[in-house]
Amino acid sequence: MTENEISQVVVSAAIEVHRTLGGPGLLESVYEEALAYELTLQGCNVRRQVPSPIQYKDVTLATPLKIDLLVNDLVIVECKAVTQYNSIFATQLLTYLRLKNLKLGLVINFGERLVKDGIHRVVHEL
Repeated sequence: MTENEISQVVVSAAIEVHRTLGGPGLLESVYEEALAYELTLQGCNVRRQVPSPIQYKDVTLATPLKIDLLVNDLVIVECKAVTQYNSIFATQLLTYLRLKNLKLGLVINFGERLVKDGIHRVVHEL
């Protein structure tokens, strides 16, 4: 699957998770776990809380980046559960994409009344 095809599956799965869990109000980790499970049901390879080393000049930093979900090793998904979306979430995800040399990521805010309003696509050289 391409990045765009994966993102379509992720969006569909996020809507299913949000609907099944009854909407906003739960912890981010609950939505993340449910989304990972739903994506595996859809045939995706999903890894949670993926530690990714950060290279700074000639040293690897002791504190790795933690990616919420990495889908098919191509798309990063950052899960949020906040009442107020902040544009810094997309900026952070763009940094993650650059560090991992990936092209596409999604910030999904499960704190929205309608999760479709909380999905933000972030692109790096796609």
